[in-house]
This record gives sequence, structure tokens and C-alpha cells, in this order.
Amino acid sequence: MDVIHNFLLKKREQHAFSCAVYAFGNSTGILGSGVVGTLSWDGPAAHEGSLFDLASVTKPIVSLAIMKLFEAGELCLDDTISRFLPDYCHSDKAGITLFQLLTHTSGIPGQQPLFHFADTRDKLMRAVRQLPLRFKAGTSVEYTSQGFMILGDIIEAVTSQRLDRTMKELVLEPVGMNRTLFNPPAELRDSIAATEYCQWRNRIIQGEVHDENAVNLGGIAGHAGLFGTASDLSQLARTMLCKGETSKGTWLHAATVELMSRRHTPPNLLSRCLGWQGKDARHSPAGDLFSDEAYGHTGFTGTSIFMDPSLDRFAILLTNRVHPSRDNDSIASIRAIYHNLVCLAVS
Repeated sequence: MDVIHNFLLKKREQHAFSCAVYAFGNSTGILGSGVVGTLSWDGPAAHEGSLFDLASVTKPIVSLAIMKLFEAGELCLDDTISRFLPDYCHSDKAGITLFQLLTHTSGIPGQQPLFHFADTRDKLMRAVRQLPLRFKAGTSVEYTSQGFMILGDIIEAVTSQRLDRTMKELVLEPVGMNRTLFNPPAELRDSIAATEYCQWRNRIIQGEVHDENAVNLGGIAGHAGLFGTASDLSQLARTMLCKGETSKGTWLHAATVELMSRRHTPPNLLSRCLGWQGKDARHSPAGDLFSDEAYGHTGFTGTSIFMDPSLDRFAILLTNRVHPSRDNDSIASIRAIYHNLVCLAVS
């Protein structure tokens, strides 16, 4: 474990991030963990309970709510957007399925800075509806946050309540992720890793969501917005490795976990499971030693979670690599090496 700690300490000294909290283990629990650095470059020391803006790691966690509704008989993966959201009935997205949204095969373009002209939730979601499709649904793969914004709205339509409440009831509390939340209260600010100096907001962001589209969605969205800890993500990883079993009993059925974690996209395209990303043959954030069955997700702010059911292994790495600027792109190499070192530490 000293090798992992020293590696992350060196990267902090190279200004890859101001802080990192990590944990790794297997289905029985955490086997190693540690903390490096400070919550901001001039701030207090990070600790194991520090909160991080999880960014797109929100996506697979929100997808778990979809799978809970799937198990409850509220929906199936071939259901279309228009079944749940009438505003889409006469759009080019009416026939896009939940499966296509979850696997990023919907054709809805990603990485759209809609916040520049859509300054309210209603305006932003209207802008999502009006985005021209990049390709016919089901024919290719393009990573799209906008598709997961729609999934968040679908969850709200099915449950008739706001997404944050549903997430707490269906996912966070049952799994034991008691410190994972949207829109952390002001009193937690000093325990949260800082992210970017935001030109749009003219300040360093700390304690509020980094993703600008999520800001205009009120901080509660299907694609980003959750804050969490390494301990909470470790609890989630253990639950997935235990095929949906928690200390309180079955939370997800094993068949659902297997369906969700299986690759559903063709080998020549990006490896996508249901809400999760699979392990690509080359340039995977999971590194070189995790098996082909590994799956997980990364977040733009510098966060990641990966699990390997074949090796019974998980690895969590939470950093604030966008502090104070997103121009730092060393996180790709850092993630791969971190996962390699985890494999060597527990082999």
C-alpha cells in the first residue's frame, strides 16, 4: 500500500490534484485505503470522510434506481421515452428505449453546453428535446450526459417524486451510502474537495456541483450532481460484487446485477454496460490487470469506481483533478496506474 500512497503523493506534488482519497478491496470489505493532500491548494487536509463531487459517477448510481424500478415491474428496458414523458411523443426521440439511453446508443449527442442559453430547468430540458440526433438509435455509441438527464426525468415521472428522494429511498439508504447526496448543505462545505475556478460563476467551486448543466437543473440530475465518499462507494462496490446482497438482505437480484454489468455494445465500439462502462481493450481507466469482466465509471472531476467480479476486486479513487483548472489531463494515466497498483497489492 505504501507504493500506492507514494504514487499518489508524487502526483499531488506534480499538481495533478490537491487531494486524493482511495480505497480498494473485495466482496468481504476494504483491504486498503488512504488520503493524500488538502481539499484545496490553500485549504485544510483531506480525510477519509471527505466528500467529492462525483460528477458522472452519478450516472451508474442513478441507473441503479432504474433497475430497482425494473425489478418492481414499473418498466422494462424496451420501454420508450414517450411512454413516460409525453413532451417527447412528437419528437425524434419518442422511440428511443431505456436500453439505448443506458448504453449510450440513443444517438442523442453528448457534451452539450446547453447552460449558456438555457438558464432554467424547463428551458434546459426543452433544449435537450430539441437536440438533433447524431445517428439512428441503436446503430452506434456516443457517450451522452443528455441521455441521462432524460433518465432522471423518467425516474421522476414513474415515482411521482423528485429524483433526490427516490435515490435516497431506492438506492442510497438500502446500500448504506449514508453520506452520498445531492446539493450538500452549507455546513458541509469545509469537508468537500474544491473543484474548478469556474469562469461562468467567477469563483472556485466548492460544495456545489461542478457541472454547469446540472447547476441549471437545480443540482439534481440523472447525469451529475451526487457528492459522496470513498467509504460509500466502497459499500456500493461490495454490494455489486456480492451480486446485490447487503447486510440487510437482498437489495438487487443476482440476475439483475449480471444483466447490468454485462457488456451490451459491439466489440468494435466503446464498451458499455447498463449505466456502467465496461473495460475497453486499450486505454481503459481500469488499467491493464483488471480482467475483461471489469466495469465501473469515471467522473470529469477526477473520480472513479471500478469492480471486477472475476477477480473479486474493487478500486475507488476520488481526486479533484480539475482544481483549479480542467486543463490538467494527467488523470487518465493516473487512473490506469492506480488500478494496476491495486491489482499488484492484492494479488
